[in-house]
Amino acid sequence: MTRMFLDIETLPAEEAKHEILKEIFKKRQEDGKKVPDTFEEYLEATNLDGSFGRIACISYALNEEPVKTLSGDEKEMLTKFWEIAHKVDQFVGFNLMDFDLRFICQRSVILGVRPSRDLNFARYRNYPIFDLMYEWSKWNTQNKVSLDHLAHALGIPSSKNGAVEGKNVAAAYIAGRIAEICEYCEKDVEVTRQIYKRMVFSDFQGTQLEDF
Repeated sequence: MTRMFLDIETLPAEEAKHEILKEIFKKRQEDGKKVPDTFEEYLEATNLDGSFGRIACISYALNEEPVKTLSGDEKEMLTKFWEIAHKVDQFVGFNLMDFDLRFICQRSVILGVRPSRDLNFARYRNYPIFDLMYEWSKWNTQNKVSLDHLAHALGIPSSKNGAVEGKNVAAAYIAGRIAEICEYCEKDVEVTRQIYKRMVFSDFQGTQLEDF
């Protein structure tokens, strides 16, 4: 059984997409749709939308192996990710269903990178996607917690203690602090792995994990 623990960091739309986004923003305003007060706020929120947002980095660890990070050209990142994912049995992460893996799949379509497999996003199960957020809440969508909250509850050192966090990734990227973004993402992956171990009561002996 090969498990991949993963996390991604994302960025708002690139400058080349700003004009089309301004048109979309204006149209939504005219149609009375719910939008932020300013275009700048609307643009910032595209980091949560795989249609226009971008991936800054993908950090991952296979079983007990050290955490690694893919960064640089987004299309190359995705190509390499799917090469690795081809041999993965189970993907483990926090909010994978609604964010990380969904974003990866959407960006793969946008950039023309064919996934090496067709992932099943069916709910109320933990294979091939083990989503820590939903497993913790037992799929109660009214009782979601954050990775930081869960780490503190389990006595696991949090990854939210550096200069870079999710809320300021875009600013760090503009400042050229790519290495710090990758380091933050890698910490999230390690926290994810430790939380998973606690949740499945595993001591993870050896590099090949047993099924649960």
